[in-house]
Amino acid sequence: MILSIIRLIRFPNLLIVAATQYLMRWFVINPILKINNFELQLDELHFALLVFSTMCITAAGYIINDYFDRKTDMYNRPERVVVGKTIDRRLAMILHIVFNSIGVLLGVYLSFHINQIGFSVVFILIAGLLWYYSTTYKRQFLIGNIIVAVLTALVPFIVVLFEIPLLNAKYKDLLIQIGITFNVIIWWVAGYSFFAFLTTLFREIIKDIEDFEGDYELGRNSIPVVLGIFYSKLIVIFLILFTMTSLLYVYAEYLSGNFSLMYFIFALFLPLLFLLYKVIRAKDKRDYHFASNFTKIIMLLGLRYSVALILL
Repeated sequence: MILSIIRLIRFPNLLIVAATQYLMRWFVINPILKINNFELQLDELHFALLVFSTMCITAAGYIINDYFDRKTDMYNRPERVVVGKTIDRRLAMILHIVFNSIGVLLGVYLSFHINQIGFSVVFILIAGLLWYYSTTYKRQFLIGNIIVAVLTALVPFIVVLFEIPLLNAKYKDLLIQIGITFNVIIWWVAGYSFFAFLTTLFREIIKDIEDFEGDYELGRNSIPVVLGIFYSKLIVIFLILFTMTSLLYVYAEYLSGNFSLMYFIFALFLPLLFLLYKVIRAKDKRDYHFASNFTKIIMLLGLRYSVALILL
């Protein structure tokens, strides 16, 4: 039972969520603050609660997705189905409610803690979007893909969202005196969020191509079902090329040094080029499954740039 629950909530993915937020805190935000002798203001306990809140809401999203996606999963990947097999559907719904409640309540508490009550809406909205994604939006053309990409991009960005108000409150007078802002932190984290958005978006479309047969049989309006596999591949190719172009632009405009150049070439640009080749040559479910999994590796390599940069 425990192993089935771990599979249901995609525990390895939850660890990636936690790692992403801690990396943003300690390898992006904190080093930038140290340059100007500033310090993080959200204490470790409350930051851990923020991470746990994100993990809980994400876990609830996985559960409800599997709950409503059982028929399609039985067609596309029956060996991975948990709900209705090793975990009763009623228990799955209870787990969804428990994880969602914990995540949202912690989010509301943290919003009050930093005196930003309006941030409570973010957690409620995310939980609601994940529900409607599973019940409705996932079956609609493009909308579901964009929702997943946006929510993935929020994982790193929510860290800066909860840190900046405290920094502004703590250093308000000093910021006015020396005439600076914390915008550079926002832009750095936004860069990682944008990369997460793009890679998640084309990965979701690749997964839809992989699941084309099941989605077609069950009447889903996924991009491959509506446009066909050929045009879906063209969209993926365009998004990969756009991601590569964006990386070149970021390096040319905002970065410098041989290390960043080498990292962008060998850890990001070349893997994206290889992915592009695999997508172009893909012919069956196995090929698209490989492309989907390889995209996750690229996403992790993008995240690892923060670690590599600070350890240089």
